[in-house]
Amino acid sequence: MRTAQEKTFITHDGVALFYRHWPTEETPRGAVILLHRGHEHSGRVAHLADELDLPDFAFFAWDARGHGCSPGARGDSPSFAASVRDLQVFVEHIARTYGIAVQDIAVVAQSVGAVLAATWAHDYAPQVRCMVLASPAFKVKLYVPFARPALKLLEAIWPGRFVNSYVKPKLLTHDPARIASYDTDTLVTRAISVKILTQLYEAAERVVADARAISVPTQVLISGSDWVVHAGPQHKFFEELGTPIKERRVLPGFYHDTLGELDRSSAVGHARRFILERFFEKPKRPTLLEADLWGHTRDEADRLATPLSLGTARGIYWAMTRFWLKVGGLFSRGIKVGHQTGFDSGSSLDYVYRNTPEGLGPIGRLVDKIYLASIGWRGIRQRKVHAEEMIRSAMAKLRKDGRPVHILDIAAGHGRYVLEALTEGGQRPDSILLRDFSPINVEAGQKLIQSKGLQDVARFVQADAFSTASFAGLDPVPTLGIVSGLYELFPENELVRRSLAGMASAIPEGGYLVYTGQPWHPQLELIARALTSHRQGQAWVMRRRTQEEMDQLVAEAGFEKIDQRIDGWGIFTVSLARRRGAA
Repeated sequence: MRTAQEKTFITHDGVALFYRHWPTEETPRGAVILLHRGHEHSGRVAHLADELDLPDFAFFAWDARGHGCSPGARGDSPSFAASVRDLQVFVEHIARTYGIAVQDIAVVAQSVGAVLAATWAHDYAPQVRCMVLASPAFKVKLYVPFARPALKLLEAIWPGRFVNSYVKPKLLTHDPARIASYDTDTLVTRAISVKILTQLYEAAERVVADARAISVPTQVLISGSDWVVHAGPQHKFFEELGTPIKERRVLPGFYHDTLGELDRSSAVGHARRFILERFFEKPKRPTLLEADLWGHTRDEADRLATPLSLGTARGIYWAMTRFWLKVGGLFSRGIKVGHQTGFDSGSSLDYVYRNTPEGLGPIGRLVDKIYLASIGWRGIRQRKVHAEEMIRSAMAKLRKDGRPVHILDIAAGHGRYVLEALTEGGQRPDSILLRDFSPINVEAGQKLIQSKGLQDVARFVQADAFSTASFAGLDPVPTLGIVSGLYELFPENELVRRSLAGMASAIPEGGYLVYTGQPWHPQLELIARALTSHRQGQAWVMRRRTQEEMDQLVAEAGFEKIDQRIDGWGIFTVSLARRRGAA
């Protein structure tokens, strides 16, 4: 029997979360992270540290926020996305504290913990060796008719409510000892917040729909007699997984507590074998540098770029949508700016950042308010917050290293997010060079520099972000490069590779790069069918890049990602990377 050490780690918002650590006698070959199901805690999966029979692997198991010995209201978290980020910080803590490389970590997760792991794999593209997901709770069986709409309505009109689990322990496992211990375990909580339950559903639907973005080798264990969650989404998730290394095992007669069943030796044996097979071979991840030519997001973009006939119901629907947007542009200032300059233009984004409804009378302001409140624009504003956070973080790192802060933004739009990040952060940088291809943006940006009193350190010039030659001879040499919201507008990876090569040639070793991504968007068809881009009124058809694809492009250019943020809807990411030295 291995003995656990009880520890805590500080997560992203300063909260100390509890975890158990089972060390090895010698230097560990790797690590296994155990994630418990909802309502439970690390003690409920502690048996796996012995039963998986991997003595040369260190084991770690946390109490998720709001569970077990970790703080927070029972069954609650600031958001589901915050819990996913907790997992990212936990992995970083293990790698940093115990000297175990991320690529030498395996994750074994059950139920809600498995949804956390799958969402993390989708949103953060971690380079872990593999995942074992046991009965992932992609769709909970609520049994009560219209339960989910009712829960969403309850959260909207009466936020902060909790519901108790209907599940009896005898419906989780056939193991009498597990049933008895569940009833007497004071750390088991029956409650879950309505907010987290609804956000769990939303994250699960997104991850199942876009499972092709996940390249982590994955084993899915499906209980054949699960009273708690539906099996259909589990099968769909497995079939859509983007990794070529995947395995599905259906376990007849098993209840929901797959790894805590009476005859769990078969399930545990499958997990053990899968983990060992992954560690017997070199880490394998698909190369995505040419995903713009053959990837699933290319197929998606091609479908969206194909015109619809007005003789079809969908064709008529989107024609009417475009018509009503034209009408809306007569009243809403934001929609009008979008029609005039492109909904993806710097002028449109600057308007969205300001987030002040304008329009023709009260009706126009109401229409504009609804327009600015769309989920895509809310995500853009959160991206701005995250970009400012990353910029300040990079500046602090440079100051700590005693290096000058020379900033280069290669497609700044009007430059508002950069300049606000700098003026609100305390110390000014040593220099700011903003660039953009649009003369309109350059002119607006120059005026903004004047209005913020930064003309002594900042200048705005016209330049092509995709011209590698344009990065030559920059003076002063930039130590912090920024590219925000640009690459998402261009589907071709060759353009992005040229741009990143230019950034790498300009930024010296130890410098930093802030870059953005868009791995997911719930309004892709609306954007493609109804909105126009800055390119002479063409349809705004976007090809998503998975986070893995974006990170690979950045890594190829000579940068190493060290940090990342993502909004609560999973739409926009902002990452920070450090320039590596020459090989």
